[in-house]
Amino acid sequence: MKTRSVVALFSLLSVSIFVIMGAFTHSWAATPALEAKKVVENSRYSLEAFMTDPANKEFQNLIKKAQGLYITPSLLKGAFVVGVSGGSGVLLIKDKNTGKWMGPAFYTLGGASFGIQAGGEASEVVLLIMTERGVKSFMKTNFKLGADVGIAAGPVGGGVAAETANLSADILSFSRSKGLFGGVSLEGAVVKVRGAYNEAYYGKKLSPSQILIGGRATNAHAQGLLEEITKATGEK
Repeated sequence: MKTRSVVALFSLLSVSIFVIMGAFTHSWAATPALEAKKVVENSRYSLEAFMTDPANKEFQNLIKKAQGLYITPSLLKGAFVVGVSGGSGVLLIKDKNTGKWMGPAFYTLGGASFGIQAGGEASEVVLLIMTERGVKSFMKTNFKLGADVGIAAGPVGGGVAAETANLSADILSFSRSKGLFGGVSLEGAVVKVRGAYNEAYYGKKLSPSQILIGGRATNAHAQGLLEEITKATGEK
């Protein structure tokens, strides 16, 4: 009897472990796809916030000239201290021939020491990619802002700040924290392709160029974000 009881208990434990491991594996496998969708949704909300606040007119004017847009809807404040990872974000670029926006492709931003020019802690960061060189930098597996491509804090508030801004930079960076906008210095920050999110979101392994050039990769879930950026840039 004791032997049967031990065998039964062992069998029950084995089944329980199998079920738990199966559930864990399923949850883990689903996480990149769910997290990728969350980043896209939050990026849409961030862009909407940047476009609707009357205090952010410089950004709203400059976005119409941008060739690409990178949005990190939640950048960890630790990224602004000493070399910890920042947050996930999405890149969209404008087709030169059609004016249509392509993407998103997923990246991470962080891995370096950098600070907030306007003070405070940035929770949302948007990069306006103003040049072809800036767009091409994102086609790499990883690159460093300020070293591999020029970046400057974007102008905020108009007046002297806007007149003296380094608008010749490849990329202009803006931040929003606690409802307040500011230019953000990202010199030395590292941008890396987030391949797991790209694969999970599109269902196959794709490079940034495959996602962003020619419209070869699409996901209906991104429609809201694409409509928001089309509206923001005045494209049709």
